[in-house]
Order: sequence, then C-alpha cells, then structure tokens
Amino acid sequence: MIAYASGHLVASKNLLDKIEQVILFPIISFMIGVALLVFLWGAYEFVQNAESDEGRANGRQHMLYGIIGMLVMLSALAILRIAAGTFGIPVPS
Repeated sequence: MIAYASGHLVASKNLLDKIEQVILFPIISFMIGVALLVFLWGAYEFVQNAESDEGRANGRQHMLYGIIGMLVMLSALAILRIAAGTFGIPVPS
C-alpha cells in the first residue's frame, strides 16, 4: 500500500516538473520580454516626442507599464522557483 502511494507521488512530482518546464517558465520568460519591449517602446516614444507634452506623457505611461509588468513577472518567477525548490523539483536555468 505504501509503495503504491509513493508511485503516485513520483508521478505527480514528474507531472508538476513537466508543467513548470514546458508551460510556466517559458510563458513567464516570454511575458518578461513583452514587458521589456513595452518599456523600450515607451522610452522611444518619450524621446521621439520630446517637444510634445502629450507624447511624453504617453511614453512615460508605457515605460511605467513596462516596469510594472517586469516586476510582476519577476515576482511570479521568484515565487515559482521558491515553490519548486520547496518540493524538490529541479528548476531550469
């Protein structure tokens, strides 16, 4: 009975490992890249529209959204890495 239960633990641990490696970590990395692009686009708009108050405000807003997006995604990545380390699941680099 105990050996049967440990087999399910190993199977569920492997399933969680695959979900993190194949789905979660790549999606988070992609979203960090998107947030970086939003930030860079905002910086471009800010510099390109230096003479226009409305253009600078729009660029500033995009930069702020990019920074917030990066912080949220980096926090999610840190939480997932802590959870994976707690359960002994190897974390991709």
